[in-house]
Amino acid sequence: MNANAAVAFNLLGNDLLLLPQKAIYWKQEKALLAADVHLGKVGHFRKAGIAVPRDMEQSDLAILSDLIHEHQPEKIIFLGDLFHSDMNTDWDWFILWRSQFPRLQIILIKGNHDIINDSYYHQLNIDLCDELLIGPFLMLHHPLTPTALQQTKAYAFCGHIHPGVSLVGRGRQQITLPCFAFGQKQAILPSFGKFTGRVAIRSIKTDKIFAVTKDKVLAID
Repeated sequence: MNANAAVAFNLLGNDLLLLPQKAIYWKQEKALLAADVHLGKVGHFRKAGIAVPRDMEQSDLAILSDLIHEHQPEKIIFLGDLFHSDMNTDWDWFILWRSQFPRLQIILIKGNHDIINDSYYHQLNIDLCDELLIGPFLMLHHPLTPTALQQTKAYAFCGHIHPGVSLVGRGRQQITLPCFAFGQKQAILPSFGKFTGRVAIRSIKTDKIFAVTKDKVLAID
């Protein structure tokens, strides 16, 4: 990967690398963080008769594999919605992918789409939890409410929103790019999966927003 494609970001004394693949590498924990992969969504739509390219699912898994080979993490923490819906044939691709990294610890913070029976994840040696506190960071799926943010001492990492930032060009053309959104006490990660939408979010003065283009992460002033 081009060294200039990612952005180094220090948060509470921890070194984070914001990656154009819409994931974060946390150096101190040797961990990859990714939210809203939505594996199985392609199969879900194909089953409903909607034409979707068959290689899209394998593409997301291939990107994960590339990140593992490049950064050599000891663990991956998925911030919810790893699999989109009920079991379908795309689960077989996930089983094959998991078999390539048997020593890698995988933790899934369960999201609203993670409805597959826990036993299937346990068979693949995947740890499940509703939330996880590691150092100063609290790993979640849904963002905390303003009231909950006031009450927690930890800095939250979450997904679910599929955040995007709208940029307007000189010719008034507008584009919404996926983004990392860092607030005072909570960070929202972009959706990792290619087959997902995004919602433009409002930022406040204390937010740090990093837009993700096809091959680069850009700080937004």
